[in-house]
Amino acid sequence: MLDNASLMVGIAFSSASLMAALLIGWLNSRQESYLVHGASGIGLIVLGVGIMAFRSDQYNLLVTLVPYSLLIIAFTLIYSASRLFRTARPRRWPIWMIGGLSLVALHVSFLLGYSGIGTIVLNLSAGIIMLLCAREYWVGRREAPVALSANTFVYGLTALSFLACAAVLLWEQSWVLTAPADNWAEDFNSIMSLVGLTGIGAITLTLHHARAARRHRDEANTDALTGVLNRRALFARFPEIDTVHRVAVIMFDLDHFKQINDRMGHAHGDLVLQEFAQILKAHLRDRDVIARLGGEEFCAILPGLDQEQARHAAERVRLAFAALDMPIGVEGGVATVSAGLSIGGGTETFSSALSRADDALYKAKHAGRNQVQLATLRLVA
Repeated sequence: MLDNASLMVGIAFSSASLMAALLIGWLNSRQESYLVHGASGIGLIVLGVGIMAFRSDQYNLLVTLVPYSLLIIAFTLIYSASRLFRTARPRRWPIWMIGGLSLVALHVSFLLGYSGIGTIVLNLSAGIIMLLCAREYWVGRREAPVALSANTFVYGLTALSFLACAAVLLWEQSWVLTAPADNWAEDFNSIMSLVGLTGIGAITLTLHHARAARRHRDEANTDALTGVLNRRALFARFPEIDTVHRVAVIMFDLDHFKQINDRMGHAHGDLVLQEFAQILKAHLRDRDVIARLGGEEFCAILPGLDQEQARHAAERVRLAFAALDMPIGVEGGVATVSAGLSIGGGTETFSSALSRADDALYKAKHAGRNQVQLATLRLVA
């Protein structure tokens, strides 16, 4: 078996490697702030564990209170990273309150001469914070069930090793220590810290790369201005030759959009497009597919609706958009939208249903705009 100092050195080197990997990941993806929080926490672990590994027979405030303080701050940053991983804007006060209270309890214990109680505080704080990290990954496991469940397990086991160290010291009533604790729990904790850091690091980097790949895929399929699907993504989901039986296809076109751009400016035109996209999202179902085909033209695919239900959906969108009263540069004029609706029937292809919806949209435009026109029903068996 390796002695505890050797395990400490191993933990320090493993931590340094993980810190470098996280920093490289963050440099390539600056918006993922959880990576830099995690790297900062790991960096402090390297410092703290490095001091403890080379303290030899010394056991004074310099080689106990300083590294223990660094470790508590490190675990707090790692908890912050886990919160940032799950949600981009977590409440910060619970994170720093836990770390702050732990530091106060640690310092008071050591400065009063109760080094054993201070060590118990360190282990309890680390165990609780690791359990909180485990909870964050467990709550967010829907993103990647296998990887995040594995991360939860590793964090939980690492937390257990810290809690075991605290439990042994409490059982032995070791209120004052004159040398590093030496028991089975400390060995278990050193091994779990080494294994846990390696496992957590590997899983975190895997999740980061998976997120980056998903983000790039989403960016390639999303219209940058409005946040809905782009034309390529729409035709990837609905190839032109696919049949669309009982699927409603609605084509929307903003009325007088060139006039809006010419008289109000392109920035206002962009705002009109964004507001219309929000109206579509708000008034259509989650399962409906919304795409911007280009310019001021949008398409919505509504599965499972008949003609009357789809017409009501299109009317809700039309009325809600007109109710925004967005000016178009003409006195009294507001932005409106025209729509054409078709229902896929029989063996009709998506291309055919889309073409009929486009024809109906053309009729709506020539009939005075700001209305929904229905395409001629296609009676195909």
